Amino acid sequence: MRFRLLLLILTWLIAADSLAQRVDTAQFSKKRFNALIITSAAAYTGSMVGLSQAWYKDAPRESFHFFNDAPEWKQMDKAGHFYSAFQLSSVATHAFRWTGLSKNKSQNAGSLTSLGIMSSIEVFDGFSSEYGASLSDIAANTAGAAFYLGQQKLWNEIRIYPKYSFHSTGFASQRPNVLGDGFSQELLKDYNGQTYWLSVDADKFFRFPKWLNLAVGYGAEEMVYATDSANRSIHLNPYRQYYLSIDFDLTAIKSKSKAVNMLLYFANMIKLPAPALEFSRQGVRAHAFYF
Repeated sequence: MRFRLLLLILTWLIAADSLAQRVDTAQFSKKRFNALIITSAAAYTGSMVGLSQAWYKDAPRESFHFFNDAPEWKQMDKAGHFYSAFQLSSVATHAFRWTGLSKNKSQNAGSLTSLGIMSSIEVFDGFSSEYGASLSDIAANTAGAAFYLGQQKLWNEIRIYPKYSFHSTGFASQRPNVLGDGFSQELLKDYNGQTYWLSVDADKFFRFPKWLNLAVGYGAEEMVYATDSANRSIHLNPYRQYYLSIDFDLTAIKSKSKAVNMLLYFANMIKLPAPALEFSRQGVRAHAFYF
């Protein structure tokens, strides 16, 4: 997940300040709805203007075009798109609930808003000579939003949570302009250290501790360049990693404090350190605490 994706998430986290209250009104409030739309539009516009200056200003513009980046980075960036679209759908849904929209309408509006925000970046990419709109990015965005909405329609709740974890690697220092220079940048740019998870709320399916989840994860390593061939030219051999772990369901913790509940809501987007098994071409490895 690159900086631009985080920027879009932060746009909605700031715009949807209603999350701090987590209040469902009995009926629709036009005043709240207008406030949400105006605040969100201003935050989104400002972020997109800043993004255009920071990300695209040095790249020549050309006619709109597509670029197939599906084979790159072992699809780790697609996992980031999926994760981001899911989390944005959730945040936007809560924001619309604050205005008094029904749960069903809020979920629909939240998922569509997430898809619109996430996919609008492809318009910028499409006019940039260095990038190009990506159909696989759009597909990942759609899948993430649909994964949120589908669970709400099927179970009337979220039972499988996409989560994210990160650990530093030695690969970022080999290409810091792309993979990040320092932990804060590497956190967003170094795919080698990123792991994306699906954390299953197991007690919703069978007898299991309410606070404990089962999680499966996906990662990749030995990537300094986007393609396998480029990495092999510098004697690296990229490979995929699969994980099986336990996780902790922070949504099972209930507090009378709205601020604490909000913090738990956002903290639940992160996979906490826990024992894990790693499966890859390197064999099976056990980690006492993997993050």
